[in-house]
Amino acid sequence: MRARAVLKCVLVLGIGISASACEILPRRGDTQGVQHSGRWEQHGRVIVEPDPRYTAVYLRLDTTLTERHDVVLARFDFNPSDALGDGYSLEIALDLGDVRRLSAGHAYPLGDSIPAWGTVICLCRPMRPDSVRGTYAMQTRGTRQIAGRIDATLYFTAWNDSTKHATYRLQQRIHGVRP
Repeated sequence: MRARAVLKCVLVLGIGISASACEILPRRGDTQGVQHSGRWEQHGRVIVEPDPRYTAVYLRLDTTLTERHDVVLARFDFNPSDALGDGYSLEIALDLGDVRRLSAGHAYPLGDSIPAWGTVICLCRPMRPDSVRGTYAMQTRGTRQIAGRIDATLYFTAWNDSTKHATYRLQQRIHGVRP
């Protein structure tokens, strides 16, 4: 009977550790964005293309590099309900360099160690990206997927009025999948 109780405790402890390593549940303070896309390229670079005709900035990945250079491009949707009308999307690009040199669980500063760019899509005043500040911590890296946590603030300025600014928070899990 005692052996059975010990086995139960070991199983419960093992399941608890496994579930916490996968980070299924959000953490306290996480933003409520839904990640709808996440692309990880091992031979790429981030291309930032402003288009003043349409007051837009486009983020894309150039995958023609031959040397190892990891980049992630992800999109998060907030309040994606048709009825609310106040929904918006954040797109973020991270230039991770050689991801094999990053330590799991270590928070790397965005903008300094890891260059980052962001755009916002909303029914609001057209905004031009200024900078992305915060941290990125890689959690796992496999052959086809990379996962981590981002804790960032994205800064924007209005296209037609440099005195108008906006900030958006992004604090949650982020993942990228290789095509």
